[in-house]
Amino acid sequence: MLLTRLLFLCASICSLGVTTICLAQNEPDDPGDATVPHQRPRIALVLSGGGARGFAHIGVIRALRKMRIPVDIVVGTSMGAVVGGAYAAGRTPEELQRTVHDTDWGSVLSDRPARTDLDFRRKAEDGLIPTRLEFAVTKTGVSLPPAAAGNAALENALTQLLPEGMRDHPVNQLALPFRSAASDLLTGELVELDTTPLLATMRASLAVPGVFEPVRIKDKLVVDGGLVNNLPVEIARAMGADIIIAVNVGTPLAKEKELRSAVDVATQMLQILTEQNVQRSIKQLHPQDILISPNLDGISFLDFTQYPRAINEGEKAALNLNTRLQGLSLSEEEFSHYEEQRLLAGSMTKSPITALPIAKIEVQGTQYINPVALVSQTGLEEGQVLTQQQIRAATTRLYGRGDLNNVDTVITDNDGERSILIKPTESNSSRNRLRFGMELASNFSDENSFALDVLHVAASLNAYGAELRTLAKIGSVREFNTQFWQPLAPASQWYVAPSIEYNAHSQNIYNNQIKVATQEISYTRATMSIGRHLGNWGSIETGLMRGFQKVNSELSSDPTSGFNPNSKIYDTTQFINFKVDTLNSLAFPTQGSYVNAVWQRSPSKGTGEPSTAQSEFSALQAFEYGDWSGHIYGEWARTKNTPLTSPLGGFLRLSGLPTNSLIGDDSIFGRIVIARKIGSLPGTVGGAIRFGLSAEIGGTYGTTTPFSTGILKQAGSASLSVDTRFGPLFFGAGATRGAGSAVYLFLSPIW
Repeated sequence: MLLTRLLFLCASICSLGVTTICLAQNEPDDPGDATVPHQRPRIALVLSGGGARGFAHIGVIRALRKMRIPVDIVVGTSMGAVVGGAYAAGRTPEELQRTVHDTDWGSVLSDRPARTDLDFRRKAEDGLIPTRLEFAVTKTGVSLPPAAAGNAALENALTQLLPEGMRDHPVNQLALPFRSAASDLLTGELVELDTTPLLATMRASLAVPGVFEPVRIKDKLVVDGGLVNNLPVEIARAMGADIIIAVNVGTPLAKEKELRSAVDVATQMLQILTEQNVQRSIKQLHPQDILISPNLDGISFLDFTQYPRAINEGEKAALNLNTRLQGLSLSEEEFSHYEEQRLLAGSMTKSPITALPIAKIEVQGTQYINPVALVSQTGLEEGQVLTQQQIRAATTRLYGRGDLNNVDTVITDNDGERSILIKPTESNSSRNRLRFGMELASNFSDENSFALDVLHVAASLNAYGAELRTLAKIGSVREFNTQFWQPLAPASQWYVAPSIEYNAHSQNIYNNQIKVATQEISYTRATMSIGRHLGNWGSIETGLMRGFQKVNSELSSDPTSGFNPNSKIYDTTQFINFKVDTLNSLAFPTQGSYVNAVWQRSPSKGTGEPSTAQSEFSALQAFEYGDWSGHIYGEWARTKNTPLTSPLGGFLRLSGLPTNSLIGDDSIFGRIVIARKIGSLPGTVGGAIRFGLSAEIGGTYGTTTPFSTGILKQAGSASLSVDTRFGPLFFGAGATRGAGSAVYLFLSPIW
């Protein structure tokens, strides 16, 4: 009975005059064989590359469906391969538009995975140095990353575009025949991606040089196919197309007045190469073929935020050719039957979603990283019963290490069990990387500071994954800090971390918000700590610090005040520090939380000399609503026989007051910040441009000034901020009620 039903289903599908699953079964290596009889012309949809402009392809497909025009073959390049591949796999244009809307394209173009996916130690580096200008240090010297954008977010976005279970499906076995074009980076030849897994095919064709990293396919290093064939008409013809609907969304050549820099000229050279091969393809179109060229003026190659307009322009351009396209239209009954069979055939070719027990986990190809550590970090264990999607989600976590360019996961099912082979590609910077930064702060008065920063991380120093992290600053702050971080086992959450640090900086001293002196403070200390990471969201650490601090007065404007800042201090400090960090951005958080709780105590060094202690708790909760985002922040600190380490005053800490001018034994502070996105930089350069407002309240108190509502000061600020690859840039103005105002410029995180 079951066999009879299957034969009937296959006969029903084959009775359609279109290329269907039966065609794929009969001719798996050539689904476009023109010898297969058809009752109507075989129609091929050819989609060009064009970056963000390629979202217009979704609108074209939507229009073709409205006009009831069937598509028998899909061929694409770059973004055309992404949209075309997803459609051939069974996605509808409505599903594609919804996925595009839900995707954070800023993170796709980011140079690393989303911050929420990073290992906790990698997150901590954002607090040490504000930029992400990173370089690899190898035996041959210092080199730039291979691409501006990383792989993790891109592969996740492409996976979301595909129906579940289709990621690893070979393209030559799709119910709707599909091909894409890529370029051999070493020879410059066209590479037709015909037997590779669907996601790898889309990823390779989209590998825009300089933006996304090249991909190795069939032992070839391939990049964006637009370099050699941005509108692959001949591939569709070779697959047996009778009529071609070609959609060209390539970026037109710039006018002379638009060529204002060396970058503009270099970009124009690439566009010339692409435009030349597009024009060759257009000349190959026959009279019965149709060319659709949407009006995408004002939408650049990387302007992913304009996807709604691109989709609408694609649909509009196709509908404008309704007269010519109507000759290919089916009746409502025929098209309904065609769509039903297309989706049914697609569902039958889809890989089954099954959970099987894991029999074996292997890691292949690492040079420096311990394979045991990689397996442990995935959380995968033999005996677990998981789907392929769950396994890939687990191996994707490895991108959070920051030292892998690519993580290829091969899953093999045999006799009801599942074997996993993880093939990571270590980045050039996996052993040694440099991060450069710059910090700038000014209130356009007497508070100005500047520093150049460099961070070096030497990783995978032993089988347990030890790291040596060194930070150096020069400028208004002189600092040298080096820490040896040693896990207690491969991928262990427990660690020990001895470190040494030197710091020297100037600090203004205030009395009732009036500057009375400037101090030069320097200290040297050694720390031994033991701690535990709590997944990638937090840590707890305890230990001892032993150090020497020296304070010298550089000037005193009030010699009668009794202020005597010259001192030398030796002490030993015990500490406990608990942190939580789930923020998606340290500079402009829109999601997540941050908590920092610190307790410190320095025992008495002798009779008559009291012990000192300090407790501090701060917490931040980010939020987002449409184009508005911000955070709520609160802070409380208490000291005993020692100054506050974070006095109040300065931008967003009672704006308008001089920085660190409000001191006391204890402090309490809170604020709310809201900001609206008013623009954005290209993803490879920076991020959102925001206009922000803050409301702040806080004060200091102690034994001589007990807490009361009268000690609380009210403040507010307005600012313009930009997230750049050089760090977050702020320009703002603030005022504290009844106490003053100031204008600020910052290049670095400030909250």
